[in-house]
Amino acid sequence: MFKSLKELYKDAQNIRIQDPAARTIWEVILLYPGFHILVFHRVAHFLYRKRLLFLARLISQIGRFFTGIEIHPGAKIGKRLFIDHGMGIVIGETAKIGNDCTIYHQVTLRWNRKRYI
Repeated sequence: MFKSLKELYKDAQNIRIQDPAARTIWEVILLYPGFHILVFHRVAHFLYRKRLLFLARLISQIGRFFTGIEIHPGAKIGKRLFIDHGMGIVIGETAKIGNDCTIYHQVTLRWNRKRYI
């Protein structure tokens, strides 16, 4: 748990550095939907890994309701993701996002396991 809080703090620090409009880290923590969805996703992803799938999806949908950003609990997200102007972002179950990425509005990410011919 402590490790997750530390990672969330690093996410907030990264957003503060990346966004010239962010004045303080408290502004990021309290007012940035891109940060809020990372909190929801970390909780939902933890539940997803524990096979509590319904609860994981519920947390994820609550996060979507509050932020307008949809991240499936099964998505793998690296450290220090910066979601700027996140309305309309959809990250699917099979998506994998590395460290130090930035995503802007109206983006859909997924990886298709099936090959269509």
